[in-house]
Amino acid sequence: MSVQLYSGSLALVRKSGVGQAVEHQREMLRRTGIPVTVRGSREARVVHCNTVFPDSLLAALWARLHGKRVVFYGHSTMEDFRNSFRGSNLLAPLFRRWIRLCYSSGDVVITPTEYSRQLLVQYHIRRPIYSLSNGVDTSFFTPSTEHRQTFRKKYGLAETEKTVLSVGHYIARKGLPEFVALARSMPDVKFFWFGYTKLELVPAEIREAIETAPDNVIFPGFVGREELRDAYCGCDVFTFLSHEETEGIVVLEALACGIPTVVRDIPVYRDWLTDGVQVYKASSETGFRDRIDGLLSGRLPSLAAAGLCTAQSRSLESVGRQLQAIYDREGLYYQPEQTAAHHAAALVPGGR
Repeated sequence: MSVQLYSGSLALVRKSGVGQAVEHQREMLRRTGIPVTVRGSREARVVHCNTVFPDSLLAALWARLHGKRVVFYGHSTMEDFRNSFRGSNLLAPLFRRWIRLCYSSGDVVITPTEYSRQLLVQYHIRRPIYSLSNGVDTSFFTPSTEHRQTFRKKYGLAETEKTVLSVGHYIARKGLPEFVALARSMPDVKFFWFGYTKLELVPAEIREAIETAPDNVIFPGFVGREELRDAYCGCDVFTFLSHEETEGIVVLEALACGIPTVVRDIPVYRDWLTDGVQVYKASSETGFRDRIDGLLSGRLPSLAAAGLCTAQSRSLESVGRQLQAIYDREGLYYQPEQTAAHHAAALVPGGR
């Protein structure tokens, strides 16, 4: 048996959390001894679909018609589609109906957290829905003095200079305007935002925030995972101001690198990150500034050790074992003995 990671349209999301999640799936399957292919083959019994572009829906329908089992990953929700790109709020209700159709075309739906699972349950998707972390490569993202020095040398930072890091697309949902406002209120601290989105795709408020950002904000753009790892290790605080997530892979990466972390107090973190235990949480600019300043000044303990333990509990090995358990429970390893007519009936959402 092998697993096909459907690769159509992946190039469009390769620089996003979805692209990273697909690489994690490839690696966790490899580590658990399951062969992986990106192209269709007779040996592939299971097909993973990770995007909600039309070709992924067609691939899922084709796979089920040919007796294969389909795992559809629920990385997207209507809630995290809002406040993303120009026109996204207007299209959000239609997007919900579309992703319900996509996810219903699978035999099983896997989504990163219990929070996102509950959202999908409310969409009335009549398929088994599991919450399973996207995981983090704890053999790559790990605390390192060497990587810290590499980062600080590249950007000409003295060891005593205070630095704050965030990662994400240039979109309002990720909290970019608030990040710039924070930097403006803390002029003695360097703020780094890693990530990039074409400015013609974002609303005017985002373009204005970037173009009018103070001198202590640095936008290095999209970088490779090695440089991003160096940044996690090299900065003093990681802050993630996102208003909505299905998990937040970058949060796991930051925790795995042992950097003190401040996140927005939103529902997705309630089941696995506790304020004052692994991370600090905030709900306003004042709250973020207080917690960041507390970490930089030493007034607040870093909590990095507890955060590292949480990241390690979501290692690729651990998540891979949980994925295997889902395969076993749903019988995904075996070719279902169904007629072509039965397959066709199963393709109707809710028809299983």
